[in-house]
Amino acid sequence: MEQTFDLKEHLIATYRKNFDTLSRLDSPNMIELREKCIAQFEEQGFPHNLEQWKNTDLRDSINKNYQIVLEPQPYNPVESYFTCKVHNFDTYMFTLLNGWYVHKNAPLTTFPDGTIVGSLAVAREKYPEIVNAHLAKHSDDATNPLTALNTAFMQDGFFVYVPENVNVVKPMQVVSVVNSEQDLLIQTRNLIIAGKNSKLKLVHCDDSIKFAETFINSVTEIVVGDYAELEYYKLENKDNRSTLINSVYVQQTDNSKFSSNTITFNAGVSRNNITVKLDGEYCESEVRGLYLVDGAQRVDNYVLIHHLKPNGKSNQLFKGIMDDDSTGSFNGHVIVHKDAQKTLAFQSNKNIALTDTANVNTKPFLEIYADDVKCSHGATVGQLDAEAMFYLRTRGICERNARMLLLYAFAMDVVNHVKIDALRDQIDNMVSKRLSGELTICDQCVLHCSDERQLNFEIDLSKI
Repeated sequence: MEQTFDLKEHLIATYRKNFDTLSRLDSPNMIELREKCIAQFEEQGFPHNLEQWKNTDLRDSINKNYQIVLEPQPYNPVESYFTCKVHNFDTYMFTLLNGWYVHKNAPLTTFPDGTIVGSLAVAREKYPEIVNAHLAKHSDDATNPLTALNTAFMQDGFFVYVPENVNVVKPMQVVSVVNSEQDLLIQTRNLIIAGKNSKLKLVHCDDSIKFAETFINSVTEIVVGDYAELEYYKLENKDNRSTLINSVYVQQTDNSKFSSNTITFNAGVSRNNITVKLDGEYCESEVRGLYLVDGAQRVDNYVLIHHLKPNGKSNQLFKGIMDDDSTGSFNGHVIVHKDAQKTLAFQSNKNIALTDTANVNTKPFLEIYADDVKCSHGATVGQLDAEAMFYLRTRGICERNARMLLLYAFAMDVVNHVKIDALRDQIDNMVSKRLSGELTICDQCVLHCSDERQLNFEIDLSKI
């Protein structure tokens, strides 16, 4: 009988063996929290048996003896192995390599306006009063033992702090790079704080250079203060040998605005957890996503929105295109608490299955405890519209281009909400390539800037 590797026991043993290293920056409260979290993981294990995770199959992913990354690699200039140049896309760019912030001798960058960006581990040492006010304060999640595992092993990741009344005009771009020929388990911890009346646009990309089997368990906490505005764009174009778990926890206070757009082009197994708490009056939250998968790829989006105070507004729009034997899942849950009167909450999930063997799971759900609200939800699963196909064919458009146009228009509903023009144009191009089967993992950048091939449609897409 074939024996399987017990990754859960290996992780617990590694935690115990390396506890002094993991907890060297910890206060007594943080040490207590680590112990609580490893106990939660020990009790629950990997979450494929939990109801919220039933569509995320991790059995193959956890049957491997991963190397657990507990220290950064020696410094090597990022430019020597990674380039990222998007035409007309001017950003502040920062890099994580195998879960650790990359720098030579500047682990933190402080801008003239007081904005701080860099290594979370170093920020914990240099700015404990800022970090400790929020780190692990917004991610208490009894239904996600992988978040507990991340907190138990928490070391480094990226840290962004925008002070009150600061508008960071130029977008920030964080690229998480995997570069290893060994099987890796990476646990990145990120903290983003937008102070009162501040503005920030953040683009977060996942990329691979050299890779074997990888299991990435990333947790990001986002704090959006009073009257602050934060846009968060997540681009995923991973290889088929990767497992990518992204858990994002958002805390909003009065009159804040948060928007996110998660776009999955390729995945082995990908799970995006987004939890948003509208914990203030007149908060607005826009959570969108697009997933384009084929082969045996699996992508699962789980969104939980808590309306805790009156006059809040949330909107979810997720769209998926599944080909071959791929699986796409959406689970959206909105809870309107009893004090959250005059809430507006809307959910929509639409899917196209291109084959009879593609799988779609969708479950939009409303849970309402207030009586003065406007809420709606809906989901559709279908194939390409036969009448629309017929209409295009009667106008001389070949079947291949007619099919492409309908899929492209379907996806653009989500892409058009990207507010950074250069990024939207690049995503538009990537969607076109993905739908034509031309988008694969390149060896330079998740945005494929080094790929000079242009996809030329036989008709003008701008006129659809």
